[in-house]
Amino acid sequence: MSPRKVRLVTGMLRGLKVDVARTQLAFLPKAAALPVLKVLNSAAANAVNNFKLDEASLTIKAATADQGPALKRWRARAMGRAAPIKKRTSHITIVLTDGKDKQLTTKSQKTEEKPAEVKVEEKKSAAKPAKKVAVKKVASKEDSKLETPRHGSGQASN
Repeated sequence: MSPRKVRLVTGMLRGLKVDVARTQLAFLPKAAALPVLKVLNSAAANAVNNFKLDEASLTIKAATADQGPALKRWRARAMGRAAPIKKRTSHITIVLTDGKDKQLTTKSQKTEEKPAEVKVEEKKSAAKPAKKVAVKKVASKEDSKLETPRHGSGQASN
């Protein structure tokens, strides 16, 4: 599935609690909702099992859909010709946080305390004040058949 279609879904998830996001994805009439729901469930399971976080307190900090590799295919056309088709894929990333980040802002100076991000691929056993989980998955779906509209004989009629 193309990243442009997936970005419509991931854009509405930022800042939501995980259970609210699951409910919205379950009733969203977009084809991209199912792959994003799978990635969200995987990220929540990783946060609970790997980092011992409470699932009720998890919030979606970031949700992005980046372009993956495009599969290049050919479609038969008239008079022995061929037309290219690009079947696009997406890298879906969801970052979860438990909401315990401390960001202090004063008028004279700005101080931020940010714990190091923890990704799924890294193995860190040290306890951090707030942990973040990032999960990357590749979602692909064959695009629907490309059809040209039929307007009769091809001549303009008034």
